[in-house]
Amino acid sequence: MKEAYTYSEQELVDALKMRIGKAFGYLYDHYSAALNGVIMDILQDEEAAGDVLQEVFIKIWKQIEQYDATKGRLFTWMFNIARNAAIDATRRKEWQTKKQRYSVNEYTFLPDKSPHPSEDAGLRRLIQSLKAEYKVLIELSYFQGYTQEEIAEILKLPLGTVKTRMRTAILLLKKQIR
Repeated sequence: MKEAYTYSEQELVDALKMRIGKAFGYLYDHYSAALNGVIMDILQDEEAAGDVLQEVFIKIWKQIEQYDATKGRLFTWMFNIARNAAIDATRRKEWQTKKQRYSVNEYTFLPDKSPHPSEDAGLRRLIQSLKAEYKVLIELSYFQGYTQEEIAEILKLPLGTVKTRMRTAILLLKKQIR
């Protein structure tokens, strides 16, 4: 019969810092369920949670030297790593989804076939006379409802460039209306 060894928190941290594999196994056996619960609360996807849990334990193994007992307990430190990793995974997933749906390379300006009020149709005609770099900004901002920050992410442009081009596009439209 195998004798179960129990670590105190400090013994466990010391063993992990010495890269003792048995201590890492103990850590996984005793904390993986709790950390997986934290991750699942955020991701709501078992497969993704399993991937993130693996990333979390790799990060713990690689960064155990950064753990400082004076700042909190080991579980609290690991909990924060797990929570942040799950949030990062959510953001990556949202970004990938947005990127796939609204990739500029795939985004084409086909004539709008949906019914619009006459003013909207007139505005769309004016926008068609703009350079492509301005047209895309107006389309994404005014007709698709994206913020300037989101447009900067979608187009992979600096936010300042988006703001400057947007202002220029609006001024050009204003001149055409007068």
